[in-house]
Amino acid sequence: MREALAAAPAGPYAAAAMLTPLPRTRDPLTWCMAIAVVFLIVCLHRLGIPNKIYFDEVHYVKAARKMLLGLPANREHPMLGKEAIAAAMALLGDRPWSWRVPSVLMGALGLHAYGRFVWYLTGRRAVTIMAMVLMATNFVWLVLSRIAMLDMVQAGFGMVALWQVTAAFREPRRHARLRLIAGGLAMGLSLGAKWSIAPILVLPGLAFVALRVRETGWRIIGRKGAGPIPGISLVEAALWLGLVPLAVYWLTYFPGFFWAHKPIDPLGFIEQHRYMLKLQDSVTKLHPYRSVWYMWMVDWRPIWFLYQVTDGAQRGIILLGNPVSMIAGLPALAWCLWAGIKQARWEALALVVLYALTLGIWAINGKPIQFYYHYLLPAAFLAAALALALEALWQRRDRWRWLTPATLAASVGIFVYFYPIISAGALHHGKKSYAQWMWLDSWR
Repeated sequence: MREALAAAPAGPYAAAAMLTPLPRTRDPLTWCMAIAVVFLIVCLHRLGIPNKIYFDEVHYVKAARKMLLGLPANREHPMLGKEAIAAAMALLGDRPWSWRVPSVLMGALGLHAYGRFVWYLTGRRAVTIMAMVLMATNFVWLVLSRIAMLDMVQAGFGMVALWQVTAAFREPRRHARLRLIAGGLAMGLSLGAKWSIAPILVLPGLAFVALRVRETGWRIIGRKGAGPIPGISLVEAALWLGLVPLAVYWLTYFPGFFWAHKPIDPLGFIEQHRYMLKLQDSVTKLHPYRSVWYMWMVDWRPIWFLYQVTDGAQRGIILLGNPVSMIAGLPALAWCLWAGIKQARWEALALVVLYALTLGIWAINGKPIQFYYHYLLPAAFLAAALALALEALWQRRDRWRWLTPATLAASVGIFVYFYPIISAGALHHGKKSYAQWMWLDSWR
């Protein structure tokens, strides 16, 4: 098996395509479900606080209200996230906790899907469980799961897409087609919420082509039964991983085709997207909490979503990264790069690629104003990289082995300590309460 892996081409899905299906006796499915359910319960705690619009809810809740009236709103972003908020308002009423329900549900689903993705990518039970714990406690996934924004709808469906496509290479062949179909549907839905997921959505198709070329040479069409998934031709893979996501993305705009004022032209998608990009680039006013990608990496500049007296107490919600796992993840990421190259650990290299792509889009993005919440996806792959490195450290059985449980315990402990200030808890020392948690001046 080691020789087979060493000969495999680099890429996020290369190793997975060459491995046999994972042993179901080691599948941490119950753990994945349990962690996601606990996370859901934590998210629901104080979900209705603050009992009013806060931070970017001002854009998306108001847009959802207009959409329910058949009017255009917030045209600079794709529509699915706002449609989800509007649907929740129609079903559950126009109140704060109902605005936030879509993000909560997608946060819990996305966390479960993330665990399944890590399992199918690595085949390692301990890594899967640790990665889920690290991501659930990284602060970012929780805060964005409790606010009516677009990010968690995007991330939740994005993780479902990665789970399904990665499983298509691992599952018995009778399941692969269904996995690819489900993955393609989730890709389109994710992109229909927000565009920043786009760089990793092209990877499954590219990986399929790369593996096909490795097996058949450049005669990739016409070899019946050829891999990487026997029975799935290149043309069929292009359908599920290319055309289906684009079709689903197009359908997310369907309500806009019938707006009473300035409806979206179903055949004018190029012009529509030019207009959306123009609107996004028009936001140039500087913001005190703006930041850039290298600040996100070192947890330097968070955002205060809320800090004021509301619902009978001084409360705060800060979007900050867990200082333990975010910083420890950086050397872990370097180890994954080394292990991927030197040891042919393609699952480790895959996480580096995913991290680099989801962060790199913001490094080269021309958008003038950026914020820490754009680190949501890179932080997820950072957590998996840290889990993979911690497992390798534990297996060494030397004097540094203690760092594995210590890092996990510290991550959970810091999460519990910061929980009041990331979940709108009542702060009992007035306006200066924030000082207890603001360890750096740049966090204030």
